[in-house]
Amino acid sequence: MASKSRPAFDLQGFLSSAGAARRVVGFQRNEKIFSQGDPANAVFYIQEGAVRLTVLSAAGKEAVVGMMGPGDFFGEGCLAGQSLRMGSATALIPTRLLIVQKKTMVRMLHEQPELADRFITYILSRNIRIEEDLIDQLFNSSEKRLARALLLLARYGMAGPPRRLRVKVSQEILAEMVGTTRPRVNYFMNKFRKLGFIEYNGGIQINDALLSVVLHE
Repeated sequence: MASKSRPAFDLQGFLSSAGAARRVVGFQRNEKIFSQGDPANAVFYIQEGAVRLTVLSAAGKEAVVGMMGPGDFFGEGCLAGQSLRMGSATALIPTRLLIVQKKTMVRMLHEQPELADRFITYILSRNIRIEEDLIDQLFNSSEKRLARALLLLARYGMAGPPRRLRVKVSQEILAEMVGTTRPRVNYFMNKFRKLGFIEYNGGIQINDALLSVVLHE
């Protein structure tokens, strides 16, 4: 007799279950979640919405270092010994976060192997993406970098079709993410639209054909 497969671990359900030092907090569009230099004492899990991560240099220049969506963790640096936030986090749209205090998260990771497996897998995947971002910045053209940024914002490769961007992202923000100027972003966005790679229909809609820009040598 074939054995029944074990049901998938319900990460959302587990994190949302009753427990000490776990709470759900809502943030409005453009509301600051934490600022660079704040105490790092909790891990955040995005239930709904989107979050922008930024870093401010000593010279006062701000750089976008990440765009996070539902199912993503952020603020996990506190688990590795960070006492202060290395950057800032801001809600891009109305966002609901599950906030787990550091001590609670550490205890849960020790007591719940399935949670630990999922969390480690997520962190490793994110490290790979950071390495890819670095290679992207070093070797790819601004056109390729913009195409890849749009695909990531559309959550290409994640569950569900990567169609419409759920986050309203200005061309200024895209320029910061890509490391180029707003006029260049505007030029490439118009080019992508004319080629049928993207559409404007109450927001930015990403078509699978945009992947060809990233894959083209």
